[in-house]
Amino acid sequence: MDDKQRDREEESVYRALEGYYRGGKPPWDTGVTPPELSALVEGDGALPPGRALELGCGTGTNAVYLARHGWDVAAVDVIEHAVDQAGKKAEAAGVAVRLLHGDATRLDELDVPGPFDLFFDLSCYCGIPLHRRDAYAAGLTHRAAPGARLLMFGYGPEPLGNPTSEITSWAAGVTADELRTRFPGWELVEVTPGTNSVPTFWFTLRRSA
Repeated sequence: MDDKQRDREEESVYRALEGYYRGGKPPWDTGVTPPELSALVEGDGALPPGRALELGCGTGTNAVYLARHGWDVAAVDVIEHAVDQAGKKAEAAGVAVRLLHGDATRLDELDVPGPFDLFFDLSCYCGIPLHRRDAYAAGLTHRAAPGARLLMFGYGPEPLGNPTSEITSWAAGVTADELRTRFPGWELVEVTPGTNSVPTFWFTLRRSA
């Protein structure tokens, strides 16, 4: 893929994401914190509150949830409207969340130095163009505290319908083997199938101490 093709792919992803928000309610932005995150924060053997970074935070449902449970939260999204909505949601909830409008694959351009104990990703990575995924992994690895967790939800490698026909990365989805390859220094400790009508998975990775 040449530079022009890469630029087109990134622009296609951005246009599609923006279209979902402009249209009202993106399918991944349900307004409900998933039980997989709740289990990590409140369940048996829950992580002690620390510093968290959410990648692709949308309108802030889960960033607000983490802040309410004692976490020091930073959250990033590439869609400005989503970040604005997240700010309003955090203000209404009376919690502090550091919200950043930017690209999750270009964290060096944002004020998120880390280290972080928890990274949360609800459908962000699986939507990232394939040529930007190594940069995403490197950005998280650079900011990960020893033993940090990454909880990621992603679609498997299946076309998801319109407007994804022009977005090869969305059709590619994400697999456990890809994560093992792209995240050296991390252990893929759990893979759990999702309950969606198309193949989805919850991945839990742990950074080496």
